[in-house]
Amino acid sequence: MIGRIAGILLEKNPPRLLIDCHGIGYEIDVPMSTFYTLPATGEPVVLITQLLVREDAHLLYGFASAPERSTFRELLKISGIGARMALAVLSGMSVADLAQAVTAQNTALLTRIPGIGKKTAERLLLELKGKLGAELGTGTGHVLGLDAVDILNALLALGYSEKEALLAVKGIPASASVADGIKFALKALSKT
Repeated sequence: MIGRIAGILLEKNPPRLLIDCHGIGYEIDVPMSTFYTLPATGEPVVLITQLLVREDAHLLYGFASAPERSTFRELLKISGIGARMALAVLSGMSVADLAQAVTAQNTALLTRIPGIGKKTAERLLLELKGKLGAELGTGTGHVLGLDAVDILNALLALGYSEKEALLAVKGIPASASVADGIKFALKALSKT
């Protein structure tokens, strides 16, 4: 299994990249969310990857973050959702937005993505319920809103792991603003 690629970015042709890793060029498909974060060609790049082996091909998919890859894996488990559709979902919305849509069971957000109709959106929400978005709930039983998603994204951007960030977000009072929530989460993370 190829879980990570570090090398020089040779080509960027959405959604495919060519990365040179010690003389071997790897073709990797990425969602647009990852594509927009890439450095210029000729620069070093590191991607978390997922290798899919089919009867007729070995396909490599790359992601900028672990939450993207884990969401990609969850999407692939859904009947009728292939790698192309999973990439389309991740290209159309962030992991946090998808988690929010799952929590709110909002099909309208998913149907904005090209290639996803109402029935597919409903199946996605049904299959992902309890697997994605549930982590945004707190131990007190209420579901955090968009502010919690913003706080989670801020912690991930600061380099905290998804697990650390989720634990920190769970302890934030529901009445906290985004700025106060980030401060509260950073304080909680510094104690661990």
